[in-house]
Amino acid sequence: MNIASIVLNNLDWGIITVFFIIVLSIGWVASRTAGKNTSEFFLGGRGMPWWLLGVSMVACTFSADTPNLVTGMVRENGVAKNWAWWAFLITGMVTVFIYAKLWRRSNVLTDLEFYEKRYGGKAAAFLRGFRSVYLGLFFNVLIMGTVTLAAIKIGAVMLNLQPWQTVVGASIVVVLYSGLGGLKGVIWADFFQYGIAMFGAVLAAVVAVRQPEVGGLSGLLSNPLLKEKLSFFPDFSDPTFFVPLLIIPIAVQWWAVWYPGAEPGGGGYIAQRMLAAKDEKNAIGATLLFNFAHYALRPWPWIIVALASLVIYPDLASIQADFPAITSDYLKDDVAYPVMLSKLNPGWLGLVVASIIAAYMSTIGTHLNWGSSYIVNDFYSRFVRPSASQKELVTIGRISTVFLMVLAGLLALLFLEDATQAFNILLLSGAGSGLIYLLRWFWWRINAWSEISAMLIATINAIVLVFVIKDLALAEMFSGIYPLPDNFAEMGEKALSGTVFPIKLILATVVTSIIWLLVTFLTQPESNKILRNFYRLTRPGGPGWKKVVSEARADNDPVDEQDKGLAWEMPIQILLVFIGIIVIYSSLFAIGSFVYMKPGQGFLLLAVAVIGTFFLFKWFNRLRAN
Repeated sequence: MNIASIVLNNLDWGIITVFFIIVLSIGWVASRTAGKNTSEFFLGGRGMPWWLLGVSMVACTFSADTPNLVTGMVRENGVAKNWAWWAFLITGMVTVFIYAKLWRRSNVLTDLEFYEKRYGGKAAAFLRGFRSVYLGLFFNVLIMGTVTLAAIKIGAVMLNLQPWQTVVGASIVVVLYSGLGGLKGVIWADFFQYGIAMFGAVLAAVVAVRQPEVGGLSGLLSNPLLKEKLSFFPDFSDPTFFVPLLIIPIAVQWWAVWYPGAEPGGGGYIAQRMLAAKDEKNAIGATLLFNFAHYALRPWPWIIVALASLVIYPDLASIQADFPAITSDYLKDDVAYPVMLSKLNPGWLGLVVASIIAAYMSTIGTHLNWGSSYIVNDFYSRFVRPSASQKELVTIGRISTVFLMVLAGLLALLFLEDATQAFNILLLSGAGSGLIYLLRWFWWRINAWSEISAMLIATINAIVLVFVIKDLALAEMFSGIYPLPDNFAEMGEKALSGTVFPIKLILATVVTSIIWLLVTFLTQPESNKILRNFYRLTRPGGPGWKKVVSEARADNDPVDEQDKGLAWEMPIQILLVFIGIIVIYSSLFAIGSFVYMKPGQGFLLLAVAVIGTFFLFKWFNRLRAN
């Protein structure tokens, strides 16, 4: 099929038009209250229910680039490569049962405001201000750029659009509804868009397996081209596969790396949703729903499409032959997903295009509101115009929304090439700092300089490991320590880059962790006033605060009156984390077993998930929450 033959008919355009009208209407309705103040614009008035927030969380991670990323992973290293992000489930469960209620108790407007609750002085102010620009502007724009890059590839493959046409067309509506309706508009739009996006993903999978070359699901699973790609787990007989694909993500990545949507201890737009919840119970429920939908329900439609693409387009040359208009800059394995969507018939094509637009808009809308909340609350209001009125702050929020979108579009057009490239850069730039985000709630000794040093060293590490040290030199240096293929010296640049990435991750984690621990003990702790106020506010408990609590009692300034005499909940929280991980992984692989036509295995895993869910909710009710 030549790219010129993919044409939307009137029905397709009608479906897309109705979709745009509904989304804009949601933004217009939400705008009636969004402009009142920053709490309404950035947190929806702190009155959002768990089910709506949970769907919003999963919708904003259901971005246009995620199917492309998963497709690229499956084509390169098989289904097992998904452990690179499946491992983040551990982070998610820790956030659900340990950190969600702490975030809600903090009562901040953004997670960056947390810094001046937990730390004090100029260092805390610098940390808050710097990260508002670093995360809200640079990091956030990089994420939106990767999502926009995916939209560019989909527009080129499916609609024969020039990159600038895709960027302009995809941006206008999302800027309008997110700028008008604030977080409430984004969340309700997410709810609508998620249903469409999920339906489109399932439909794409059904169409993919029905292609004559694939021969249905049984034909797909029995195809010899996929023999090495289907396993849930990497080959345990070969350490060059199972160490980077499973051991490193499970042992290191989940706690060591800061990554948007899977921050250790929660943060970013996940924290924003938790802060918008009615109460602690709703914050916990929202994050639990998010993790179940994100890890158990969504992956398999994308994986099916990726596997089918290997049958129809076993290499990039075969894609180029059918789609000559795709330039070499965009011809990567991740482009196979939009290529497969071109197989849809008219009518269905419009619906799937609308679903892709929905996935794109839900993610971009979230990042625009999240990024502008940092710029407004943690930079402009804190350092530029502390006396600014609520109306002025909302106006600045809307202006920054447009500004962020323009920057993301330029980045996607001029610099980025594939989703995996950006994914690796994001992981490295946060490597080693994740442990701080877990410990800062439970260990009084961590201070502002701990975070500043970790942030700076992690950034330097990423620059050095990506742009300075050659991959071959790194591989030769660690060839006797880390399992590498025998022919690594002859491997191409792209293949070698993926092979040595775990080495980069471990190096960055070790160096950053050593530096911030040294800085922590070489600098002064936070003042008693700051530490005691933080403890009263969030009530984390545990041995890490014993010194602070004991000294406060001795000074006749008790900080633990509300929880005095009550047992620390951490043991049951850790048990819930463990059960939650079992439930969601069992659900994920139960669905996969049914897809692989192994019903016995599927029902066994489903039974484990059901039993685990029973105990999960039974013990969850024992947690104290407001």
